[in-house]
Amino acid sequence: MIKRIFSILLCFFIVSKVAFASDILVIEIAGQVSGKVEIELLEEIAPKHVERVKYLAETGAYNNVVFHRVIDGFMAQTGDVKFGLKDSDELAFAGRGGSQLPNLPAEFSLLSYEKGTVGMARSQHPDSANSQFFIMFSEAPFLDGKYTIFGRVISGQETVDLIKKGQGNNGEVTEPDYMSKVYIKN
Repeated sequence: MIKRIFSILLCFFIVSKVAFASDILVIEIAGQVSGKVEIELLEEIAPKHVERVKYLAETGAYNNVVFHRVIDGFMAQTGDVKFGLKDSDELAFAGRGGSQLPNLPAEFSLLSYEKGTVGMARSQHPDSANSQFFIMFSEAPFLDGKYTIFGRVISGQETVDLIKKGQGNNGEVTEPDYMSKVYIKN
């Protein structure tokens, strides 16, 4: 009887792991620092944002995009696929662009911004997220419920912590580190 119950529980565990398996976003970082970061995508929390990030990764749009805004003790921001390409003549405008896709409606949750949390950047309007995102260096409860969380770092936070920091209040970075390759690990 115990053997049967154990077998049933084992089957349930295997099926639930497959049914609830989430995709992993892999970011290979280059520049001053190099390394690989793996981010668990939280599709059940922010399905539209996860779908967007996966699409941009799968089409190569995030490849060679810089970390244009990096504030020590706070976060590293990247994902401007319009102006943020590493060797672009328009790099000075990084942080002002997005993709050619429409902006996304907010998908706020009760999750907290902690070290390793990944959220979508946006303007003052809650429904203005597009392609840019940020990875947290530490907790920031003042962001809770105000920016969509779509992932969390599960490997490589030590690489994130070494991303070149910017200067001043806005954290603009000269000669920034960049995402050399971004893809989905299934």
